[in-house]
Amino acid sequence: MTSVHSVTYGIRLLEFTVRRRERKTLEIAVEPDASVVVTAPIGATVEAIEAKVHKRAAWILKQQRYFSQFLPRTLEKRFVSGETHLYLGRQYRLRVSSGLKDQVSLKRGFIEVSSTRPNNRDFTKGLIDAWYLHRAHVKYRERLEASLERFAVPENFRPTGLIIRQLEMRWGSMSPAKRLMLNKRLIHAPVDAIDYVITHELCHIPEPNHGAAFYALLDRVMPDWSKRKDRLEEIMA
Repeated sequence: MTSVHSVTYGIRLLEFTVRRRERKTLEIAVEPDASVVVTAPIGATVEAIEAKVHKRAAWILKQQRYFSQFLPRTLEKRFVSGETHLYLGRQYRLRVSSGLKDQVSLKRGFIEVSSTRPNNRDFTKGLIDAWYLHRAHVKYRERLEASLERFAVPENFRPTGLIIRQLEMRWGSMSPAKRLMLNKRLIHAPVDAIDYVITHELCHIPEPNHGAAFYALLDRVMPDWSKRKDRLEEIMA
């Protein structure tokens, strides 16, 4: 029996998998891929497990930093023709050309950049970043409306606002004032993964914590959420 939970430690969000076993003590392990696994007694409460993880958070982060040095590094983008960039879970080749005005478009498997400064990589990066941000504003609002339809009374789960930011440690969050914040990097992820993050955060409107009631609601409105989460982490690693 396994479940996924998280605790906040400072500005960090520590996610961990709980495995319940016939045992008396609770054990926390950080795996070589930097994932956190908690082996807990069957009768241990979620609150007790989260408290223990929070108490050991400094040690967990230290172990994750150690293992992260051995993980594969994502090559830094150079923003030149020929390299690949992700958009909605698909790889597109970048094609930069000289043009009379600056614009970015998606055409037949290519991200086309028409630029007045085609040899300036920083300028190209700025154009592409602006295009991604624009697409995020359009796509996230579209997926928010689709995700709301998963709930019996959609308006009860409608956030008061949508904010898009560069987030370092999480894909999204829901404030006590019901403002939904999404990581702008999510625009690289597949639509089903974006829907998972949005739905996850909408479930926090009635259930602020990652307790049993929260996961019962998430399971009900999105039964395959764990598969979507796994795909998100695999593609965006």
